[in-house]
Formats: sequence, structure tokens, C-alpha cells
Amino acid sequence: MDNDRLLGDFLRTRRETTSIEDVGLPPSGRRRTPGLRREELAMLAGVSSDYYIRLEQGRERNPSQQVLSALAEALRLDADTTDYLYELVHTRAWPPRADVRGPEHVSPALLQLMAGWHSNPAFVIGRGLNVLAATPLATTLYEGVAHQENCLKLVFFCASSRDFYLDWEEAAAYKVAELRAAVGRDPGNPDLIQLVEELSEHSEEFRSLWARHHVRTRRNEVKRFRHRDVGPVTVSWDVFTVNSAPTQQLIVMGAEPDSTSERALAHLGQTLARASA
Repeated sequence: MDNDRLLGDFLRTRRETTSIEDVGLPPSGRRRTPGLRREELAMLAGVSSDYYIRLEQGRERNPSQQVLSALAEALRLDADTTDYLYELVHTRAWPPRADVRGPEHVSPALLQLMAGWHSNPAFVIGRGLNVLAATPLATTLYEGVAHQENCLKLVFFCASSRDFYLDWEEAAAYKVAELRAAVGRDPGNPDLIQLVEELSEHSEEFRSLWARHHVRTRRNEVKRFRHRDVGPVTVSWDVFTVNSAPTQQLIVMGAEPDSTSERALAHLGQTLARASA
């Protein structure tokens, strides 16, 4: 992964996947390349074609805040993707904080809090989507799925993940977009670089998704799993930032009251309690 090419590759990919209809330009006849032409995007952003070409080719790496804002507006970027665009430029200006490099540890206070949760699966995610801690019920919910130490490796390295995730394609795209966001925050992180290289070498599907340059941060949503013993389980996925460790997030899952999913989780909890008695 060439960090010096991230900005240019991002702009080129987003330009090629943005149609003239998306930005309100009139049709201009047959087009030999997909998406917008360089001069069209330059015009929409209010910069010269030569300057934009230098950005895309990696010869200009320090565009102003005004230029970034104009490009984000021209490409119709959402909030997550706009933040990623800014981070690709501004993280070059100063080194990352000490607390976003090196081994990650979950605070003893948070571990103690999680130890008392018996009805809700929960886990802590670090940078690169590493699973740093999990409640026993969360581990039981993911029972039978390999590579539980990292969400991306679980999706792309474990064949049974396609049965476990009822919406595998959506889960895969979502997690790759989250990794893009993490790389944008710290593009020189050797652990993230190694993870991207490892996934790229192993999975053609990862390479295809990674090349799209889609970006997303983790947020509350609904997840659907198929557990090997209790069948389909649908849970609400609530995300909380760990203030004492900005690169970590606490994920807490819960099912709808009186639903089959709630009964499935209760059954897994009872099985877990009997096994530990």
C-alpha cells in the first residue's frame, strides 16, 4: 500500500464512479471512460485542470481546506467520506499521537463492567477491527466461526462466515469501508498496512472492495446472524466510544423483547451457564 498515492487513488476512483447525472451536468455524447472527466471535476471544484491532474497523479499533496471542501462538494461525498478525504491530507502534517500506536489494551474498569453482562453480547473493537475483549455470550454467539480475533479476517478468511452472516456481502463491504476510515486516520500505521497487504494477498473479493475507496465509520445498526445451534438471530448493534482509548469502541448487542432472537440469546446464555457451573 503506497501511502503517497492514497489521495490521488481516492480522487481518481471517486471521479470514475461519479456520473455526469450525479452532479447535474448535461449529457455530452459517447464517453470512452466511466464517470467524470478530469476537466469536468476540476470545473465543478473551481480549480484548474492542471492543478487537479497534479493532485490525482500525486505531484501535489497539500491542497488547501477550501480545495478539499470544493472537491468533496463536487463529488457529492457523504460526511464519513469527506472526513476521510481531509484526513488523507492533514495526517501528513504531524505524527499521530502516542496513544494510537503500539499494543492496545482494554481498561480493567471496562473489563470488570463487561464481566457482569450475562444477557447481552458485547465486545471491544480496536483499530484495524481487532477484537480486544468479548463477553462470554458474545463468544458463544460467534461459536464455530474462525478468526474471531479480527472482524475482517473472520469475514474473508473463514469460509463458514458466509453462512454465519445472513447478509455477508453487506457485512464484507461495511467492514472494508471501516478499514478505509482507519487507514485515513493513520495512513502510516504499520499494523494497518500489514493487514491490508495480508487481506489483499488472500482475497480477491477484498481487493475489489478495497479498490472502491468506500468509507464508513461504525454506527448503530441491525445485524443478522445464523448460529449453528439456535438458527437465525437478529440483534440491534449499539456503538459507544471509549473515551479513555479513542481508537476503541464498545459494541453492545440486544434483541427485540419477546422475539425469537431474544429467546435464542437466552438459550445460549443458559447453555453457557450450565457449561461453567
